[in-house]
Amino acid sequence: MRVLSLCDYTGNMVRPWLDAGHEATIVDLQHPAGEHGDGLLTRVGASVLEWRPSGAYDVVFAFPPCTDLAVSGARHFASKGPERLKTALQVVLGCMEIVMQSGAPAWAVENPVSRLATYWRKPDYTFDPWEYGGYLDPVGDRYSKRTCLWTSVAFRMPMKRPVHPSEGSKMHRMGPSKERANLRSATPMGFAQAVYEANCKGRT
Repeated sequence: MRVLSLCDYTGNMVRPWLDAGHEATIVDLQHPAGEHGDGLLTRVGASVLEWRPSGAYDVVFAFPPCTDLAVSGARHFASKGPERLKTALQVVLGCMEIVMQSGAPAWAVENPVSRLATYWRKPDYTFDPWEYGGYLDPVGDRYSKRTCLWTSVAFRMPMKRPVHPSEGSKMHRMGPSKERANLRSATPMGFAQAVYEANCKGRT
């Protein structure tokens, strides 16, 4: 299978697919410019407003930046002005144009609770990382972070294997650092594994 993940720096979402021998491409402006292969993984340093896929993909994930969309930052919306919102929505649109061009039957766009529910549509699913911590051995992702998914009909939302959320909302307690944004937006590995198991079986 060929898997594509947009606005994805860490590659967490595609790791289970790579481990199982599938091809994956991750696109993010933080990668070195151009396309760089590393075994089954290709990193693309480019904007989703400019890059377009070559060939078809089976599954596409997208993680458009939430800085100007998440309602947790609503107190700053007025000071940021409408241009920041416009740019953020253009990135979402760029992701969806790639999704459509990829031909992938299964796709999912991820964001926290955000203004996408107003400017696009309500999410199809919501989850917290702790609800999928049981997919890890040893169990992990014992924290809460309400996350929304907008998906295609063909995307299969995985069954939950919850653990006790003993770490609470650790993302809100994370101190300032150069990597803070990447750490806060990284896909929880339990959920990544769960999505792989739900969406790979029967499609290979």
